[in-house]
Amino acid sequence: MLFSACEEVSPTVTGAMGGDTGGGPVEDQLRQVLIEEFTGVRCVQCPGGAIAIEELLGIHGERLVAVSIHAGDFSPPYNDSQYDFRTSEGTEIINFLERPAGYPSAVVNRKQFDGQFNLQLNQGDWAGSIASELEIVPKVRINIEPGYDQASRELTLKVTLFVDEAITDPDVHLSIMITESGIVDKQLTPAGLNTGYVHKHALRSMLTNWNGDPIAEPLTPGAEIEKQYTFNLPEAWVAENCELVAFVSLAGTTKEVLQAHQVHLVE
Repeated sequence: MLFSACEEVSPTVTGAMGGDTGGGPVEDQLRQVLIEEFTGVRCVQCPGGAIAIEELLGIHGERLVAVSIHAGDFSPPYNDSQYDFRTSEGTEIINFLERPAGYPSAVVNRKQFDGQFNLQLNQGDWAGSIASELEIVPKVRINIEPGYDQASRELTLKVTLFVDEAITDPDVHLSIMITESGIVDKQLTPAGLNTGYVHKHALRSMLTNWNGDPIAEPLTPGAEIEKQYTFNLPEAWVAENCELVAFVSLAGTTKEVLQAHQVHLVE
C-alpha cells in the first residue's frame, strides 16, 4: 500500500463567496447526488454495475457524483494484479453503510428509501433513487478550489460551504475523497478475466476521516465556512485522472448526504 499524507489546516469562517465550481458559479449550484458503488476485481457482475454508472453519468452529468469503493469479499487483488484498490477508508465505509447482500450494489446519498430494508440498493433501483434526490433543493452549496504543484506533487485544497437553509442536526460532517479513473488492471467479467480492464472512479484516499470531519461552526443561513487541506499525491497516481469529491452529510442515526460536489484535481 502506498503511503500518503494529509493535513487539515484550521478552519475559518470567511465572508468571501468565490469561484467557479467546475459546473458553473457556486451561487447557481443545484442539487448534486452522490452514488457510492461497492465493487471488487473478483466480482464477476460488477462490470455491469460500472456500465450502469457511466450511463447514469451520461444522463445527469455533473449533477451525479460517482465513487467506486473496492471493499468486501470480492476486493482482494490477484497475485499478479498491478494495484490493490482497497483502502482502509473503504473498509470502514462498507461496514458503516452495511455490506451488500449481492452485487452490483450502491448507496445513493446514504439514504434509506421507501420500501428498502437498508441503504444498499440493487442496480435496478439506482436510477429512480437518483432522480428523486435530484428534485430536492440543497440546504448547502460546496465550492472546491484545488491547487496542485506538479514538481512536489503537493495538493492544496480549499473547500467553502455556503449555507442556504438552517441545518439543525447536531452531527454534521464534511467528507473529502480522491478518486482516480483510467486505471488499467485485472477484473473478472462474465467473459472471463480481463487483464486490460479500465477502472473508473476508484476511491484512492480521503483527506478527512473516513466518516468525514465534524463541522463545528453554526450552520445558519448565510454562513460561509472555509476549510483547507494539504495532501501529497503518491507517484503511482495520475493527477490528470483524479477527481476531488466533497460532500456534507449527517453522521447520526440518519446518514443522509445533504449535498455533494466534484472537480478535477488538475484542469
